[in-house]
Amino acid sequence: MTQKVAFITGAGQGIGAAIADRLSRDGFAVALIGRTKSKLDDVAATITNHGGKAIALVADVADRDQVFKAVDDTVAQLGDLNVIVNNAGVAPTTPIDDVTPEQLTNVTMINTGGVVWGTQAAHAAMKRLGHGGKIINATSQAGEVGNPNLTVYGSTKFAIRGITQTTAKELAADQITVNAYAPGIVRTPMMMDIAHEVGQNAGKDDEWGLQTFTKDITLNRLSEAEDVANVVSFLAGTDSDYITGQTITVDGGMVFH
Repeated sequence: MTQKVAFITGAGQGIGAAIADRLSRDGFAVALIGRTKSKLDDVAATITNHGGKAIALVADVADRDQVFKAVDDTVAQLGDLNVIVNNAGVAPTTPIDDVTPEQLTNVTMINTGGVVWGTQAAHAAMKRLGHGGKIINATSQAGEVGNPNLTVYGSTKFAIRGITQTTAKELAADQITVNAYAPGIVRTPMMMDIAHEVGQNAGKDDEWGLQTFTKDITLNRLSEAEDVANVVSFLAGTDSDYITGQTITVDGGMVFH
């Protein structure tokens, strides 16, 4: 059997790196996509050192042509494409009155555009390869409830839930499932940057900024990136074959459905 292949964006650090490592341990060959080659190379080396197979490809997910090229390069180098994880994103913390056209455009094209381009590229590749697969998108707890200062970020994450549901219906005929995962407050470099910005906006310190997000976690601890990777592992595996169009919340109990 040919080894299954997973394509992960935003794989140079944080949640993306944890997902890449977990899927490698699950038996996938992994393509690591990001904007900083040195970070991707570090993650690839870690995966290779535990016996996995990984390639590092530089691409900006906001650029449709770069996403399609990265998918094509993945198939050329690894021989297949079975799972794509549209994980890349940015999360500015900006009060509504301070949002600029440039920020709105930039964040939307990375977070939402990256999911659309990744979905298009994966669909094209899977059709060409003659089989179905799994598309897995990163939304957020901030895409399920509104959070102060996250108008721009939250709008993209609400949109990704809608894209997930819509494309699940569109792509089912090609045996492709589309699902999403919604992390809460994860101990990553990006989250610490958000906490810093929120604290600065309020004239407080980083710890105050972090507590504005963590105080409502039922399990009373920050998420680790591996908690999120566990859910993506389930969505990438065969146990989730009869699930599509869904968002799995992995936030320690911040939002209940």
